[in-house]
Amino acid sequence: MSLPVDTVPDAGLSSALAAGEEQALARLQARLAAGAEQRDLLDVAYTVIDSPVGDLLLAATPAGLVRVGFGIEGHDAVLEQLAARISPRILAAPERLAAPVRQLKEYFAGTRQRFDLPLDFRLATGFRRTVVEHLSDIGYGATASYAALAALAGNPGAVRAAGTACARNPLPVVVPCHRVVRSDGKIGNYLGGSDAKRTLLQMEAAA
Repeated sequence: MSLPVDTVPDAGLSSALAAGEEQALARLQARLAAGAEQRDLLDVAYTVIDSPVGDLLLAATPAGLVRVGFGIEGHDAVLEQLAARISPRILAAPERLAAPVRQLKEYFAGTRQRFDLPLDFRLATGFRRTVVEHLSDIGYGATASYAALAALAGNPGAVRAAGTACARNPLPVVVPCHRVVRSDGKIGNYLGGSDAKRTLLQMEAAA
């Protein structure tokens, strides 16, 4: 049975209502995030951005950027790890990530070669943290072997440990583990996948 003409849903109206609901939800979430920040209740803020290597989840504590997660990892899984290792008080709050978002966009546009951000390295410990902290010593467009990285971190014999540190780097792209390759010239493993690593290296080489 046909509906009376005046009761047939209007597709344009439905779309407008849906868009309005999304905007209202976004405003509510922004107010919630702002309130949590003001009351010092927001331990981990996050946002998601598009990039040439897929969607990236960026997470920050009050101390600085703490995690960059690739889509291949599963963003929900990354958030669960952050809740378990740092705090369950996590909220989407793009305002805290404004500087990392801007600098990453500049990097992918080819106008930035070095990041200038406060970083929170708490997810890397021991020798692994030492390795991660030395990754930024490898310049834009350059590469180094895992053996060279181990030596740079003060333990030339710890090549395998240096490789593990790169594989578990919590801040890929910003802290450039993609610049570390195997001594035989092969690209090596990467948290975001070999295609993502190759994309980053090609982009830097072309700049």
